[in-house]
Amino acid sequence: MRILIANKYYYSRGGDCIYTIELEKLLKEKNHEVAIFSMEHPLNLDSGFSSYFPREIDYNRKSLKTFFTAIFRPFGTGEVKKKFRELIKDFEPDIIHLNNIHTQLSPVIAQEAYRNNIPVVWTLHDGKLVCPAYLFLSNNLICEDCVSKSKISVVKKKCIKNSLMASILAWFEAIYWNREKLSVITGRLIAPSEFLKGKLILDGYRSSKISVLNNFISKSKYGTISSERKDQYCYIGRLSSEKGIETLLKAAEQFPEFKLIIIGTGPLEVDLKRKYENHHIEFTGYRKWDDIKDILASSGCMVIPSKCYENNPLTILESLCLGTPVIGSDTGGIPELIKPGVNGLLFNSGNVEDLQEKIKYLFDNSHVFNYPEIASDARKKYSSEAHYEKLNSIYNDLLHIKNH
Repeated sequence: MRILIANKYYYSRGGDCIYTIELEKLLKEKNHEVAIFSMEHPLNLDSGFSSYFPREIDYNRKSLKTFFTAIFRPFGTGEVKKKFRELIKDFEPDIIHLNNIHTQLSPVIAQEAYRNNIPVVWTLHDGKLVCPAYLFLSNNLICEDCVSKSKISVVKKKCIKNSLMASILAWFEAIYWNREKLSVITGRLIAPSEFLKGKLILDGYRSSKISVLNNFISKSKYGTISSERKDQYCYIGRLSSEKGIETLLKAAEQFPEFKLIIIGTGPLEVDLKRKYENHHIEFTGYRKWDDIKDILASSGCMVIPSKCYENNPLTILESLCLGTPVIGSDTGGIPELIKPGVNGLLFNSGNVEDLQEKIKYLFDNSHVFNYPEIASDARKKYSSEAHYEKLNSIYNDLLHIKNH
């Protein structure tokens, strides 16, 4: 099978990018021919298809030269359509698998695929189809005003970077790439969580067109399962307000006997270091997987304190595959992954006292958590083999529909 994978970035920038890169490897291992469509970026991995990539658009870089391109790119510019048409013509894909494509590439590539009678699978890594601001957040609070309703709230609340102009652009984008249009040009939507599928259905998408398929962890990320854990726990992720990082840091102040290791960078890094860094709270900055794996495998738990709706966080799957329990906030798709008392605990999002109770309970009752069993269960559920079997079935279903 010839499969064309599209994602706006082609380097390990976030979960969607990591999934794209790992999916490419997995499909090649299964003897499929794979092409990549992305936009140009200096950090991109080498690709034999980079000549087809449209120019990079950086919405954080204000330039009169790129202003109009940035305005029109979300709706499908001539450059993106031309490059994608050329790739379709030269590669002749059987299936097109979209990932995070909004704004920088846009669903125009799904439209081009539809016009060429090529089935489209779209893995949704966020809530963009339902929430124009992606995260179901407004002014740092959970917001579902746009679910099953007009998307005008994104403008009224200035949900995109508190910018009226950016929010208006997101509103027009949602109107242009509306549910009716997207339902026609895509063959199957993949929601990595039941949570996201539920929001899509509430917004009017047909249940029969949505498949739930969790992310996966490749065997190359597995490591030795240690039954001996240090008096430490960790956080892995972006240092930004929606991730609830300050909830965790406030909770950690009560436990000088347990070391908290913060892995990651973000806009709050400097401020958080100034306020919280001390002998039992360490900020490591960016770390490669081998370093992260060693820290995770030796920690009593990993904490994901998000205030926003997470979908199917790779950090949870990675932690569980190493046998490390997870303390997670009770939001979004997180509760689907955690069995309290078995592979972790849940706490009320944003509640410092509740998180403190859960941290104390986990370290006081570490014998309750069977690390090898946690790893074994996760490696079965979130293996590349299990993922491929379900994904390949989706591909074949769409090809069957096309040919009959």
